[in-house]
Amino acid sequence: MLEAWLDYHRATLLMKCADLSASQLRLRSAEPSTLSLLGLVRHMTEVERGWFRRRVAGESGVEAGPIYYTDERPDGDFDDVDDADPAAVFEAFTREVEYCRRVAADVPLDSVVGEHSHSVRWIYMHMLEEYARHNGHADLLRERIDGAIGA
Repeated sequence: MLEAWLDYHRATLLMKCADLSASQLRLRSAEPSTLSLLGLVRHMTEVERGWFRRRVAGESGVEAGPIYYTDERPDGDFDDVDDADPAAVFEAFTREVEYCRRVAADVPLDSVVGEHSHSVRWIYMHMLEEYARHNGHADLLRERIDGAIGA
C-alpha cells in the first residue's frame, strides 16, 4: 500500500508537468519564491536519492551525491532551472525513481537504516508527506500556468 501511494504521488507530479513547454515548466510561482514545476521535479529527484539511495541502500560518494545542488548552491534544485533541459530532468527523475523502487523492494519496512536510524516504513511515510506537499505546490503552479486543475 505504501509503495502504491508513493507511485501515485510520483505519477501525479509528472502529470502536473505534462504537455507544457520548457518555458512554462521553468515559470516561477511569485516573487520572492523560485518555485517552478521543473524545480519541483529536480527537488524530488534529490529527495528520492537522499532517502532511498543514500539511506536505504547506504550508498555514498559521487554516484550517490546530489545532482542539482552544491554546498555553495544549496537550493540549486529550485533556483538553477533557467537553462535546465526538461527532457534531461524528467529522464533523471524517472531513472532515480526506478532505481529507488529496486533498492527498497526487498527491504523489510521495519528495517532501521541510515545515520539517523529511521525505519523504511518511516521513510515511505515521509516520502508520501513530501510528495503530497509538493504536489499541492504543483497544483497551484499548473493552475497559474494554464488554468488546469484536478488530480
